[in-house]
Amino acid sequence: MTRIFLACAAAFLLAMSSAQAAGLQYLRIPGGPDGPAIDAAMWSPCAKPPEEVQIRSFTVLAVPDCPIAGGSLPLVILSHGYGGWYFGHHDTAEALADSGMLVVAINHPHANYADMSRANGLGALVARPDDIKRTIDFMLFAFPDAARIDPQRIGFYGFSQGGYTGLVLAGTEPDFSKLQARCADPKAVDCDQATSPQRPSLPLTLTHDPRIRAMVVADPLSVVFQTPESVQDVTIPLQLWGSELGGGNGASPKDVARLAQMLGGRVEFRMAPNAVHLSFLTMCPKAMMSLEPCIDAPGFDRAAFHRDFNAELVAFFQRNLS
Repeated sequence: MTRIFLACAAAFLLAMSSAQAAGLQYLRIPGGPDGPAIDAAMWSPCAKPPEEVQIRSFTVLAVPDCPIAGGSLPLVILSHGYGGWYFGHHDTAEALADSGMLVVAINHPHANYADMSRANGLGALVARPDDIKRTIDFMLFAFPDAARIDPQRIGFYGFSQGGYTGLVLAGTEPDFSKLQARCADPKAVDCDQATSPQRPSLPLTLTHDPRIRAMVVADPLSVVFQTPESVQDVTIPLQLWGSELGGGNGASPKDVARLAQMLGGRVEFRMAPNAVHLSFLTMCPKAMMSLEPCIDAPGFDRAAFHRDFNAELVAFFQRNLS
């Protein structure tokens, strides 16, 4: 993925959503001994009507800094894929917030569209689950409106590497020896570790987080889960989505189907017909339809798919975070 591609991907993700209004705030989770600062966007239930908000050169419907409506709210954390960011699934975040949930999407530090300095090594994969754990800690203990959150109703949604992140938090044990080489430049940060023929299967027990009570993952990085033992500790309600046509590195339809088979009756498996890997990203404005993140298979209607997809996610979390 080139720097130009990342910049373009970041731009289209700011496009106007077809969802209803939701309160929008930006958060910064302080850094410390456990990791660097994390930038985040938060969507919340909002009693005010929407307005057009300019974000760079785009217009979105939102209510900036809207007071959070309600209490005892479910909290859902969103995790983007490789080279993504916290607006990459904003239509999904808005749908969840409109249904009465507090939604926080983060930029994984040094592994997002604006800063890929540590995105290609094992360090990024090891740090990702802890980024989510620190985000939950912040929302429950340091966020000014923490009292509005029900700590017994925490959910998670992740796409691609974000899906892998959620699966680790749910109790899986990845085998990194199954990864393909992930660096074009062997001198880049962490590449010596990422391209080593004997990549370790690092212990990630400390990053499992039992506070997460329900989870949805879409086209997760699945190649690192090869045996039933690697997923045997997953017990929370889990919905797994796969794209029929694939296209994600380590998240091929075969990889995702194997994961679904190993999880068996513990997972609700959904296959998105005629979808490619990037079809799970939010809709694109017309001016950017020729960019790779915006290109779907012939006949695929991303907006229609997202309406159904978001409705299923809302229903899943309403059932399992009640």
